[in-house]
Amino acid sequence: MIDETPKLTRARAEMVKNQLQGRFINDQRLLDAMGTIPRHLFVPSHLWDDAYKDGPLPIGAEQTISQPYIVAFMTQALQLPADGQGVVLEIGTGSGYQAAILSQLAARVHTVECIESLAHRAKRCFEQLKLDNIELKVADGGYGWPEAGPYDAIIVTAAAPELPAPLTVQLKDGGYLLVPIGPRWQQELIRVQRQGDRLIEEKLVPVAFVPLVGEHGWDEYEFYR
Repeated sequence: MIDETPKLTRARAEMVKNQLQGRFINDQRLLDAMGTIPRHLFVPSHLWDDAYKDGPLPIGAEQTISQPYIVAFMTQALQLPADGQGVVLEIGTGSGYQAAILSQLAARVHTVECIESLAHRAKRCFEQLKLDNIELKVADGGYGWPEAGPYDAIIVTAAAPELPAPLTVQLKDGGYLLVPIGPRWQQELIRVQRQGDRLIEEKLVPVAFVPLVGEHGWDEYEFYR
């Protein structure tokens, strides 16, 4: 059973109308996904009343679930194949909400999380919602998941000091990679498209994400100093 109340159902519908449609999120498949997936299940139960508000929320382990608009913006910017047959890699599972949204738009989602407690909680949410096209593993996300690639799209939901090189080689020709790059309190969301042997970079919007940790991310001292 999925815990849902009329109040939460209305809040989700209002989120889609006011936060997404009102801000140029126009991919109907994406709007349908965000109107269907219960975001409140991906946050602690004491925060359910805030689950559909226009902002991030804490999920434990000093991590957050992103603002609904940012989830939608990044997903739309990936330009996933319209036939729903794309394969996506997510770095930074966190709550699992972003992967759940992607699962409605792609044939397969591979997601990597370095914090074991978050990975276990996200997996329980996937199982509760019967999202059986998501595969999750606990690992250093900066290395990606090469054996499952190449990918139509790659999304990194944590800030890196520079473009993680291992991810670029796992991207299909024509595919897009999204990653926040920059210092602690302010980054640029960078979109990279592979065009043969070339990588075309584009700055999208200023963002603020938690740090990517691991070999291709920040160590805690460097990121917070």
